Amino acid sequence: MKVTEFSVVIPVFNESACLDELITRCLAACRATGKTFELILIDDGSRDGSTEMIKEAAEKHSEVLGVLLNRNYGQHAAIFAGFRQSHGRMVVTLDADLQNPPEEIPRLLEEINKGFDVVGTVRMNRRDSFFRKTASAMINRAVRRATGVMMHDYGCMLRAYRRHIVNAMLQCREHSTFIPILANSFAKKTTEIPVGHAERVTGQSKYSIYKLISLQYDLLTSMSTFPLRLLSLLGTVFAAFGIGFGVFLIVMRLAYGAVWAAEGVFTLFAAQFVLVGALFLALGILGEYIGRIYHDVRSR
Repeated sequence: MKVTEFSVVIPVFNESACLDELITRCLAACRATGKTFELILIDDGSRDGSTEMIKEAAEKHSEVLGVLLNRNYGQHAAIFAGFRQSHGRMVVTLDADLQNPPEEIPRLLEEINKGFDVVGTVRMNRRDSFFRKTASAMINRAVRRATGVMMHDYGCMLRAYRRHIVNAMLQCREHSTFIPILANSFAKKTTEIPVGHAERVTGQSKYSIYKLISLQYDLLTSMSTFPLRLLSLLGTVFAAFGIGFGVFLIVMRLAYGAVWAAEGVFTLFAAQFVLVGALFLALGILGEYIGRIYHDVRSR
């Protein structure tokens, strides 16, 4: 097994327009460090010629390794495929769209050599749309609250990890996860540095609205079982409201008679609230057991 000082893992999906420039700039930035390295390009089911370009680069440059997936599995699954093939003592991940400059790689290596397990990045002067920036800010705040790890930009894939963090992530058996959060759950010391951010010169973002929503579901469910426990909370609220409404009806019926209570119609509403609350409580209890299974299966 060829062990290198660092590996650069890049998922590629239909990026033929900028792939040559990406490889050239990555190789130049990595060679400038004077360290041994490997550049791992994961073809995530591309259909625009990226696959052939990765094959050619692997034949031309000894440092380039191509990992070819049979179809599109998504960015994080592709990165895990690259992790499995990496041999570096440190691993850097990077998007293929060149919005995060490969020239930042040496800075991440310098920072992680100060003793950190994970080095994140914060995109300065982001060139994304207002919608993307607003959604990213909301998600980052939710992640910080849920994990307790104060990082400001979980959406930036330009990050560096020590080998033992990557190995720990590879031992997890979960299929849908959010790599930055998973890595921070194993890290003892984390930090982040500001990096540049450029406009996408060629191609289009691979994250449609549907994929962004799907990513947020992965993010939420990888952090906690709060959605399951929310059922218990809703059940308690409904049941308490139903019981309170029932007590109120009894008092008012005794005070003003059956006419005020609409001949029992309001009583049915109260009973319905209690039953709905009991149903949600039952689902919440079931959710607690499912949550325990979920935690055990992930083997974190």
